Amino acid sequence: MKRLFLIFLAIFALALSHGCMSGGAGETGLPKGFVYADTVVPGIILDMRYATKENFIGDPIDGYEAPKCIMTQQAAEALRNVQEELNKFSMSVKIFDAYRPQRAVDHFVRWSQDLSDDRKKNEYYPDISKELVFKGGFVWSKSNHSKGSTVDLTIVLLPSRTELDMGSHFDYFGAESWTENPTLNPVQKVNRLLLKSIMEKYGFVNYEKEWWHYTLRNEPFPDTYFNFPVR
Repeated sequence: MKRLFLIFLAIFALALSHGCMSGGAGETGLPKGFVYADTVVPGIILDMRYATKENFIGDPIDGYEAPKCIMTQQAAEALRNVQEELNKFSMSVKIFDAYRPQRAVDHFVRWSQDLSDDRKKNEYYPDISKELVFKGGFVWSKSNHSKGSTVDLTIVLLPSRTELDMGSHFDYFGAESWTENPTLNPVQKVNRLLLKSIMEKYGFVNYEKEWWHYTLRNEPFPDTYFNFPVR
């Protein structure tokens, strides 16, 4: 009996060390430090494009097995502050992408090298040749998204969920998507400034060539590119 008790204790300790008990990764299936954003950010709206065909490639992207939004705990908590402030003005965050597996980035690179596949050119990169999508800084072989604290998002009005006019749609590859593009009309400039201001207020930094792209300034995994699937 004593031996069985010791064996039980050993198994229990092993489970704890691997995060399989309460509070560990076993509850969500996610690595330690990661969460599903909708469990932390109240009322968040998800439009996870890479789990569908509605993206610049036209196919579901490798590693996206479900339309789930995954982020680091720190990034999700910072985004919750953004959401709570927007809610005061009947607005909400809408997310297009957050954590991105490295295998998805590899998919983007393979696509960029296949110049014969231009199915989505008219919608996503009408004014540039496909080879410039990679060279122009829109697709990278390594992405901050794979570190878990970068998010692609916009602002919508509630209750209609109408997106604010930002001057270009998500993942539009061209100067129109540069955050401070001078050709924007006054409404578009104000809308981008609203997004940038509130994201910066709660610790995020914008990528200047994509108005929708923000990274947590003090991200917890600055040197790690994760590859677990989104499911």
